[in-house]
Amino acid sequence: MLVQDHDNALQSWGRIDRVKRRIIHRDAWGETNSQVLPFGNGRSYGDSCHSDDGVLINTRLNAQIHNFDPETGILDADAGVLLVDVLHHVIPHGYFLEVTPGTSYITLGGAIANDVHGKNHHVKGTFGHCVQSFTLVRSDSDSVLTCSRDENAKLFAATIGGMGLTGIILNVRVQLMKVSSPDIWQKSIRFNHLDQYFDICDEMDQRHEYSVAWIDQLTSGKNFGRGVLMAGDHADQSEGGRTLPKPAKLSVPFAPPINLINKYSLSAFNAAYFHKAKAGTHESIAPWQGYFYPLDAIKGWNKLYGPKGLFQHQSVYPLAHGRETTIRLLECAKRHDHASFLTVLKRFGAKNSVGLFSFPREGFTLTLDFANQGARTLKFLRELDEITIEAGGAVNPYKDQRMAADVFKASFPDWERLENHRDPKFMSNFWQRTAMQLNVSVPA
Repeated sequence: MLVQDHDNALQSWGRIDRVKRRIIHRDAWGETNSQVLPFGNGRSYGDSCHSDDGVLINTRLNAQIHNFDPETGILDADAGVLLVDVLHHVIPHGYFLEVTPGTSYITLGGAIANDVHGKNHHVKGTFGHCVQSFTLVRSDSDSVLTCSRDENAKLFAATIGGMGLTGIILNVRVQLMKVSSPDIWQKSIRFNHLDQYFDICDEMDQRHEYSVAWIDQLTSGKNFGRGVLMAGDHADQSEGGRTLPKPAKLSVPFAPPINLINKYSLSAFNAAYFHKAKAGTHESIAPWQGYFYPLDAIKGWNKLYGPKGLFQHQSVYPLAHGRETTIRLLECAKRHDHASFLTVLKRFGAKNSVGLFSFPREGFTLTLDFANQGARTLKFLRELDEITIEAGGAVNPYKDQRMAADVFKASFPDWERLENHRDPKFMSNFWQRTAMQLNVSVPA
């Protein structure tokens, strides 16, 4: 059954290309001759979740959790189940996700397809490490394939981080971790200059499970790159609770006619946020919802960027060039007069992904987002790409909306390995725009 998107529900989180799209129920996808692509909950920032020349496949329809073993922490669920629903199910048993991104409103299938990472990459790596197995259907196979490290291992690796291009993930088996409390004993360290972050980040990573820094991207001079590093570990049971996920209390019902995230509003917000953090080091209990998913409390916050949407740019670059590259990226944003609301800096560890095509690799990663201002924004983002590639780094394809094919190839020089495992019927806007434009002969 084919359904026309009449309510703009099939947009990516960046809201750059808002066109009507078609979606087909999962059980009927084999009936169409069009190109197809699985679609989860639309929290990808760019166009890796879109296939505008084909149809999208609804993975959330009737998705449910099938089993959870409190003794082993192993959960079996459909790929369309949201992380927030997993948390609601396992927190009462004293479990939590081993790896989680900055929103709980993504599907298990999306977490695998994007091989998401969190604030503890230096300890646990990417989401793929907690995936034990999944079942997969492809257009070129008559059977449901069980994929794990031991069975269909190459397809298992290609699907983790494979952006939904290897087939439809049906069911997922993941390992959850036992925690004394989902809440976090947080150590907040306010630093007055970017150099101070680099002076302390190694020690914080070695001491704590979680570590991430918020950066005031708009400052200059002696306060250049000031921010707050938030390290932490799961609290003792006596210190934290087991509160269940709560629905968003605030909502942005529609996009305002202008961008509300600009350098003027952000300068005031950043100053208030920075000074809210106590000088020096401060320890406290942070509720897990606020520590892991602060923006989940505001439904539709992406609409604040106005009618043209937003771009997010995430890069990773080698440790040896971490300080200088971060400075160059932040200075580039200021020079082009672009203000970033979510400016996050952290370090990826040396733990290699089990996925064939994962973005995280050892180094520093900087995430910035910007309101779409048309051609001047595209030109500016291209310069961020060039700085990243020059430093020996990579740009995140899972959050991209406009990366050129040459930047993609420099970021993932072995991209053909994923192409070799791509289901011939599956295609995304991103893959069409990058890999298919390289005109490279792909070996069979």
